[in-house]
Order: sequence, then C-alpha cells, then structure tokens
Amino acid sequence: MRILLVDDEESALVLVRGLLTRAGYSDVRTCESPFDAAARFVEEQPDLLVIDQHMPGKDGLSVLAELGTRLPEAFPVLMITGDSRTELRESALASGVKDFLTKPFNPTEVRLRIRNLLETRHYQRELVKHNERLEAAVRRRTQELELSQLEMLVRLARAAEYRDDSTGEHTWRVAHMCGVLARELGMATPEVELLLRAARLHDVGKITIPDGILLKAGRLTDAEFSVVKGHARAGAELLSGSRSPMMRLAETIALTHHEWWDGRGYPQGLAGEAIPVESRVLAVADAFDALVNDHAHRKAKSPAEAAAEIRAGSGTQFDPTVVAAFERAFAAGTFMPQLNFG
Repeated sequence: MRILLVDDEESALVLVRGLLTRAGYSDVRTCESPFDAAARFVEEQPDLLVIDQHMPGKDGLSVLAELGTRLPEAFPVLMITGDSRTELRESALASGVKDFLTKPFNPTEVRLRIRNLLETRHYQRELVKHNERLEAAVRRRTQELELSQLEMLVRLARAAEYRDDSTGEHTWRVAHMCGVLARELGMATPEVELLLRAARLHDVGKITIPDGILLKAGRLTDAEFSVVKGHARAGAELLSGSRSPMMRLAETIALTHHEWWDGRGYPQGLAGEAIPVESRVLAVADAFDALVNDHAHRKAKSPAEAAAEIRAGSGTQFDPTVVAAFERAFAAGTFMPQLNFG
C-alpha cells in the first residue's frame, strides 16, 4: 500500500521513511513543500497520508482544507505534531485526521499506528470491492430478468403479428425503418439503438383483438374499430411497470403510435409535438410497412404507391419533418434493399 509523507523538514522525512522501509513498507513517497502537497496527493493516490501540522506558509490543516472533497471518505490521515493543545486536536479530527504522532517519535509507536491505519484502509477497500461485486451481481440479475421479460414480450408480439402477417416479420421491418428514419433525423446513436429495440413491441396489444375482427376482410363497424383501437392501451398496460428505459419507451410507443399529427388519432387525441418523437417516427414506418404488405382486408401496394400515401399524409396523419426524412431515405434507397416486403 502506498504512503505519502508531507513534512517541510527533510530530516523528519528521512527518519519516518527509514522506519517504514525497515518495517517492510516499500512504496513510500515524500513531499517537502506543503504548497505541492494537494497536487502530489491527487497524483500519487496514496492509501495513507502522514502530514506534519506545523509547516511554514501552509500548515497541515490548510493542506487538508485544500484537498477538500478530493480526500476520500474515511481516508486515513496521520498528523505529526508536537502541539498537544485540545483545540488543535479537535480541529484536526474535524478535518478528517484519524490519528496523531507526537514529536519526538517513538519508532514502535510509529510502526503500530501506521499499521493500524493501513489495516483499516485495507478493510475499507475490500468492503468497497465487495459492495461493487454485489452491485454488479444485482445489475446482471436485473438485466437477465429484463432480457427474459423482453424475450417473452417479443415472442408475444410476434404471435400477435402472425395472425395478421404471414411472415411474422412486421415488427422487425418496422424497427429497421425506425432506425433508418431516426438516423436521418440526426438522433444520437444510443437513442436510435433504444428505439430499435422498443419498436419491436409497438403492436404487442394486438394479442387482445379477436380473430373475427383482426382478420375481417370487409369494412369494420364502429364497434369493431373501437375494439381495434383498444390495442394501444392494452399494449401499454402489458409493458407498464418496468424500470428499464427500453421498456418504458416501448410502453410509450405502444400507447401513442396511432396518434395523428393533427390530433385526430387515438387513444388520447394528442397532436403535434405532444406526440413523442419516437412514436411519430414509428407511425411513418408502421404505415409504410402496412401498405406494402398483404392483409386480410386489402392487397399490398407498390412501394412507390405507398410512398405517395405517406407523402399525402404529411401534416395530417404524420409529422412533416419525419415525412421529409422518409422521402430522403426512400429516394436514397435505404429502405428497400434491406427489407423483405411481402
């Protein structure tokens, strides 16, 4: 363990360093200037600070005050002083000093006090490491549980999609397109990655829609459409209660991805920027994928026709900024080559 000695008297440094070297301590650093002591402490990162109180220009207490919060909590500081005044010792203890060495030194006392302080420091470090290991184990277990929950929900979402999409790939295609649009809009990489994962769960609430309604070939009645609209709240409820940022985003998207830019969507009638940007992105990707794939109630359109419908919905169903990003990506061909439409 590393020890830093601070004393303006070279003879005192030589004496204490010699005592420690003979006692088996091999990593002992020294500093003769109290004005350099704080910087040396930060540089050396010692396990024990041994500091003289009475030094010209700046005393030991002033050095400790300069260190301030850079001095770790409960860090062992051994103060050397020939001053036995009660008020000095009280001030030193209040500043973080853990023990005192009184001049002239007793070699045995020096070794014992330093050994005791270093033992305490050792146990502190071991406790910190143990706590870090426990925290890491808790994080791993939490992540495992979240991944297990995510896998279950993704499978549930795919089960719902298989009823309306013969390939069961709708959620993956939509997630991919969300990533393309998000990057085109300049979203940060961590936000894009979060959206890519959360987007796969946007339609998990469809599991609650009866086959007779979901697969109906003709026009839905108002009552039947009301049941379909319920999948947004149902999906959000299935995803609620998690502390995971991804699951919280998935919950938000499930609830709001059918909101319209002009406020005529469902279930809350949100409008404009009151709709989360991730849901505005997903709304365009979801609509495009739905248009270019066959469904029970209609046949697929060509990509060009689907793009025209997205363009026509700008400012009503869709956020114009997201539609502009879609048009740039569509024109550049970044959607089509990577997806398996139909």
